[in-house]
Amino acid sequence: MEKSQSFLDDKTMDYSKLNMSKQPDLQNGDLHFAYEDKDELVVEKVQPSLSWTEVKTQCFLAGPLIIGNLLSFCLQMVSISFVGHFGELELSGASIANSFSVVTGFSVVLGLGYALETLCGQAFGAKQYQKLGIYTQRAILVLNVTSIPLAFAWANIESILLLLGQDPRIASKAGEYGIWLIPTLFAAATSQPFVKFLQAQSLVAPLLLISLATLLCHVPICAFMVFKSGLGYRGAAVANSISFWIDALFLFLYVHFSQSCSQSWVPLSLEAFQDLKAFLKLAIPSAAMICLEWWSYEVLVILSGLLPNPELQTATISICVNTVSLIFMLPMGLSAAASTRVSNELGAGNSQATRASINVVLVLALSEALFVAAVLLLVRNVWGLVYSNEEELVDMVAALAPYLALSTTFDSLQQVLSGVARGAGWQQAGAYINLGSFYIVGLPVGCLLAFVAHFNGKGLLIGMVAGVGVQFVSFVVITHLTDWDTEAKKAAARVNTSPSAAAEPLLLTH
Repeated sequence: MEKSQSFLDDKTMDYSKLNMSKQPDLQNGDLHFAYEDKDELVVEKVQPSLSWTEVKTQCFLAGPLIIGNLLSFCLQMVSISFVGHFGELELSGASIANSFSVVTGFSVVLGLGYALETLCGQAFGAKQYQKLGIYTQRAILVLNVTSIPLAFAWANIESILLLLGQDPRIASKAGEYGIWLIPTLFAAATSQPFVKFLQAQSLVAPLLLISLATLLCHVPICAFMVFKSGLGYRGAAVANSISFWIDALFLFLYVHFSQSCSQSWVPLSLEAFQDLKAFLKLAIPSAAMICLEWWSYEVLVILSGLLPNPELQTATISICVNTVSLIFMLPMGLSAAASTRVSNELGAGNSQATRASINVVLVLALSEALFVAAVLLLVRNVWGLVYSNEEELVDMVAALAPYLALSTTFDSLQQVLSGVARGAGWQQAGAYINLGSFYIVGLPVGCLLAFVAHFNGKGLLIGMVAGVGVQFVSFVVITHLTDWDTEAKKAAARVNTSPSAAAEPLLLTH
């Protein structure tokens, strides 16, 4: 047993020296595995509590990602707050330009990059480390090429907004602001693959530190560009572009020079330009999966402007959507953690550990969702004051708080299941689910309740609750019915390795 204990204590030992004779096995929540030692088959219980270990692992992954997401959210808030010093017209123009950039650019780039959660995560689990670098370089190429036509759209924001009936003065300000945002698109196209590259290897602490460093750089840069450069409110867009590229540079330097990435980062090779079809087969549904959901909330705001008393209705729905966007940062981190754990374990051929990871992340997501819902209900009477002092608006936000709490609860749970889907490579199924949930159920039901039943803004929000509910149930069904042994074989085929060769108990490395 002394030999066994030393084996357990050395979490960094080289597992390749063991002749693994069978897959890891889960028995009553504990992880067992077998190996041959001097022709004797030894079975050891290497984890006293797999569930607790998995909880710690996922919290370790999700925590820095959640904080990093919030820091990125703060970066945009800093820019908008500086613009607000120039007046309502400039603020409206910059806000519309930011919304336009999210809908037509960042959502597409981020969505395409989500393909790496499958590819890099499974390759890391299968110990095909060099493939992570190749996949990442391929993604940087594809995302930057895709950004070229999107940049042309950004360059013509004013004309597009005028065609949509926007006020000419606001459209002009948005157009001026949007042109200076174009470099951020290519910076995001470069940085997002690096983020997924590090995430797949559970290197999340550097991501947090880089996000913090970028935000600390952004504040003085934004202040200088807005107040000292002579660019005025446009300086905030320039500051965004500079800060986004600083973020991309920090990520590249870490990946290039860190010993943690020495095995997974490779010099640029022609292989990065090959097999683009396989990448796009995952990337395009990934983008559709993300965009269909994000766009539905933008449509919700637009529809609110068609209701009676549009100023009040639009302001109320906008507050609800902004609240959802802020809360979204929490399950987004859990979703990324779920994707990493599922893809790693599938790549390693550990179907049982994959099931355990899903169960744990659902418990974490439910705990987070219920806590957030309780907070929303507790502060419902004062939450509107964060945005406005208008009593009628504050009362409307309070009245919609229960529906908002229900929506965020469903959204938190479906977000982690979306992460499971990305980790397993189900992006196409996810795209169909989001299409049906939001555009066949959510928005049509919301329109009926708002415009036919005259529930107004409440009707639109109830419709979105219905859509998110259908989305959650759909992901639950496909996750429950999945044969994870088959998925492990699919992952092995995707990274061109056999399940038996990839079966390393990754939990021991954390």
